[in-house]
Amino acid sequence: MEKLQYLCWTSPALAPADRRRVALGDVVPSLLALGPRGLSVQVDDDESDVPVPLPPPADEPQPTMLVSIWLDRYDDREPYEAVLTAASDRIAGYLVTESLYTDYGGNCWSGPRDWPDGERSPGVVMVTLLRKPERMTDEDWFAHWHGVQSPVSEAMQPRTRYVRNSVARAITPDAPPLRGIVEEAWPSAETVTDLMRFYDAADAAELKANIDEMLASVTAFLNLDELRSFTTSEYLLR
Repeated sequence: MEKLQYLCWTSPALAPADRRRVALGDVVPSLLALGPRGLSVQVDDDESDVPVPLPPPADEPQPTMLVSIWLDRYDDREPYEAVLTAASDRIAGYLVTESLYTDYGGNCWSGPRDWPDGERSPGVVMVTLLRKPERMTDEDWFAHWHGVQSPVSEAMQPRTRYVRNSVARAITPDAPPLRGIVEEAWPSAETVTDLMRFYDAADAAELKANIDEMLASVTAFLNLDELRSFTTSEYLLR
């Protein structure tokens, strides 16, 4: 079985609530009808209107949806891409390897998942797109992301779920050259916007120490000016 991930850019004229309506009313039923092994959708809608810690350039269009599809073989993706293309201004698809680093209930910040398929997951999911700097080899880059950044952030931050997707290759034309797609679930919008909560700090001194440690780890394997994130509502569908 193979996991495919698609970033979708929708029309700027589409209001956030309408993005959810299109995603759940049009895209999801059409994708499910095709019979994927698994499906999840994360959409930047009016219930996930949360500023990200590192905002993108104001004039740069951002994706508004991440669609994850599990198929027996990626060769069968064409009808799925047709559905996404019809609902989007642009799509970018990737074949990825998933690491479920922490699932719901896998740490002290959340209990096991207790909501059904198709219901909105609690909190907010931040999707982050990673590019490998030219200065690093693949071996060194993945070693830091997996061996340093993942445990550092897991120990410090109150995430309820953390999914690492290592990009094997792009599967649509002109897809941005990503090496990783991260899905991080947070208990609430306030957890993302309140730095004390975001870094689980008890006081100003601990906050500074945690930010310094996080910044050192992140800049060791990423260029901050290339880092892009957007917040979403998550729907685990199959």
